[in-house]
Amino acid sequence: MDRASEIPSPYPPLGASRWPAVLWIVRHGQSAGNLARDAATEQGLARIPLTHRDVDVPLSDLGRQQATALGRWFAEAHEDGRPEVLLASPYVRAVETAQLFRANGGCTPDEPVCIDERLREKEFGILDGLTTSGIHELQPEQAELRRLLGKFYHRPPGGESWVDVIFRLRALMDTVSLHHAGRRVMIVAHQVVVLCLRYIIEGLDEAQVLAIDREGDVANCGITEYRFDPEAGHHGALVLARYNVTAPMVADDTPVTAAPDKMVAARG
Repeated sequence: MDRASEIPSPYPPLGASRWPAVLWIVRHGQSAGNLARDAATEQGLARIPLTHRDVDVPLSDLGRQQATALGRWFAEAHEDGRPEVLLASPYVRAVETAQLFRANGGCTPDEPVCIDERLREKEFGILDGLTTSGIHELQPEQAELRRLLGKFYHRPPGGESWVDVIFRLRALMDTVSLHHAGRRVMIVAHQVVVLCLRYIIEGLDEAQVLAIDREGDVANCGITEYRFDPEAGHHGALVLARYNVTAPMVADDTPVTAAPDKMVAARG
């Protein structure tokens, strides 16, 4: 026998689903950056006073409670269907959310938290750390460009547009389909990532995804769930089962928060 034929293929067998059986996309818990941004906005400051890089901003005390509630809820409500794969943004607030989720029964204790840099927060470049008023005061040209181009296409110097985020997330979904087909997968990331994944998975256009964004912020530890439907599309597809669900926090009597997921105060 050809020895090459003995090597397991990384691809799912022909006729099998190329997508996860279930895909959960969760925004991280409330962060210390959310609190600092709110305080700076209330005080009318141009910049958010922080001692950390955005990537290093940890969860707030409430954020840790939210991640704990998320894990407990999955432990009780998904006893036979908890995540088998746990992917997270490399940002501290996302990693801490995933670790607390796991520690409180959300998945098996030995399930690794797999860091993927493609799940990182949208990069804001020269707008990083500015409040809404700070952008207009210190970067008026960028404020005007954003108004003209719209948040979907505007790319601040050194930063990313939503389209840039979508580009890297398409590659991420290729990896998910290649390595995790038929499994239960959870992604822990950021607000813009949640929305951009909806854009990709559901085949939305700019107007549709921005309309969802205008409806309100994604809640901290809010759950977006897709399930594979073999009857959808030509060869089966991931179908949205629920969006921005906060049942874990409600069940655990933990306050729900939904502040913008970024170090600049302007949404998007």
